[in-house]
Amino acid sequence: MSQIPRTLWTLLASLLAISCSAYICRWLLQTTVGWSLRRRSRARRTLLLARVKVEESQHQLSTRQSPKSDDGEWEKVEKSTEGSARTGQEANDEWEGIIGFFHPFCNAGGGGERVLWAATKATQKRWPKAVCVVYTGDHEAAKDEILESVQNRFSIRLHPPTVVFLYLSTRHYVLSSTWPRFTLLGQSLGSLILAYDAFSLLVPDIFIDTMGYAFSLALSKTVFPSIPTGAYVHYPTISTDMLGSLDASPTLGKGLNAGAGQGLRGSLKKRYWRLFARLYGWAGGSVDVVMANSSWTASHIRTLWKSRAKRPEAHPVSVVFPPCAVGEIVRSVRLDAESEKNTRTPTILCIAQFRPEKNHTLLLRSFARFLHSRSDATDQQRTPHLLLIGSVRDAHDATRVYDLRLLAHELHLTPSHVTFLTDAPFPTVLSHLATASIGVNTMWNEHFGIGVVEYMAAGLIPVVNDSGGPKMDIVIEWDNEQTGYKASTEEEYAAAFEAVLSMDDGERLRMRRRAQDRALAFGERTFEAGWIREVGRLVGESLARRKGR
Repeated sequence: MSQIPRTLWTLLASLLAISCSAYICRWLLQTTVGWSLRRRSRARRTLLLARVKVEESQHQLSTRQSPKSDDGEWEKVEKSTEGSARTGQEANDEWEGIIGFFHPFCNAGGGGERVLWAATKATQKRWPKAVCVVYTGDHEAAKDEILESVQNRFSIRLHPPTVVFLYLSTRHYVLSSTWPRFTLLGQSLGSLILAYDAFSLLVPDIFIDTMGYAFSLALSKTVFPSIPTGAYVHYPTISTDMLGSLDASPTLGKGLNAGAGQGLRGSLKKRYWRLFARLYGWAGGSVDVVMANSSWTASHIRTLWKSRAKRPEAHPVSVVFPPCAVGEIVRSVRLDAESEKNTRTPTILCIAQFRPEKNHTLLLRSFARFLHSRSDATDQQRTPHLLLIGSVRDAHDATRVYDLRLLAHELHLTPSHVTFLTDAPFPTVLSHLATASIGVNTMWNEHFGIGVVEYMAAGLIPVVNDSGGPKMDIVIEWDNEQTGYKASTEEEYAAAFEAVLSMDDGERLRMRRRAQDRALAFGERTFEAGWIREVGRLVGESLARRKGR
């Protein structure tokens, strides 16, 4: 019996020693690394703010001299968004802090970059005196070139004086090519190096990651506990679905790693992924405000970052749908009886990069099954056509397109049945959106699905994978009626194609209109309101902590 208390005391002493050690380590990091980074970047901060004031004065002068002005663009967002922060005073327009956007590939021109620039514009409109600093590794592009590219690609015009680019020198540490083994862990550790690089340049007042580098936020919270942190999560680095896919059959189409958990190597991979999931959960548990791009992403983040719930200051994970350019697409297409009869063709359109996870193989096999077994209910006078549009990034993508062409030949699909269109300009894409009948998505667990929203905005009837964002958020009932179809297998996709192309014109037109109405819920204003609501929380925390000093 006397040994029991001694054992308990030993255990308690060990736990206390561990807790004290962790506390001492955090305190040392804050008082040494944190203090050093702040001191190192203090002069740059002063110079940066001075330069912003000079550029603002020059911009105002040039605006007065020019009759053409974009002042209308800088109206404040509706005051209904103010209530999102702790008080109206805390979210007022006079906040003059620096918001750091951690986006090392800001000039890539993809959907993630559309979110970054729409977020920057919304921030500028709501807090016009705030400075938006973008940490990027795009050394080849100057500020003017990036802003011009943003306007040309996304039709987003930013206010130049309060956008600042700080160039990182260690971006190669987050490239997958740098870590051919243990890539997930390697890139995450690399993001710590990259974040340290960012803080060496400038310590912001608010730090927001918009690319998915959760470990950068953990570093910020460790060395700068007073700086509010935010994350816009496009997809979790690892998910419970990914872990589950290791034991799934490869024939079920559950991602690139389906069935990879078999054998000794597979068992080790599962253990590695589970360990990484714990590390990822620890990193995400430190974030103050989390925005997810879909219900699917939010669900997984709540599960993986569940330790956030133990922090009273952490706000619940919110869904902020990404900004989709639905307005321009809606204005460019016609949806009426005449266009249904004379303009729309039995074309099945797929717009997706030629990457393995997009699963073009499933699409080709599904289309071949449909084409070779379609019923007399479909229009026999016009042969259905499959059009695949996507970008080719490198030689690997080019090889993938070549392999897909070979597969089409094996499936007895001739050029009159299938067309591959690579790197098409937007006007060309828009013309096909205006004439096709079906928009298809075959990727398992697409995290949101901007392409699906664009299909629906153009009046295409979507046929999407029965998973992820398209299933949970986009292709849902509208006015208690169907807006599209969901499928997982070749048979289900083929049946969906048959169902759409067998409809009479009136029924098909009504579904197109419902799909378009649903797409309008994902416009820029919806994103803007959600972004300002959540960032308002960070601004409120920043002001509260300043007052508490």
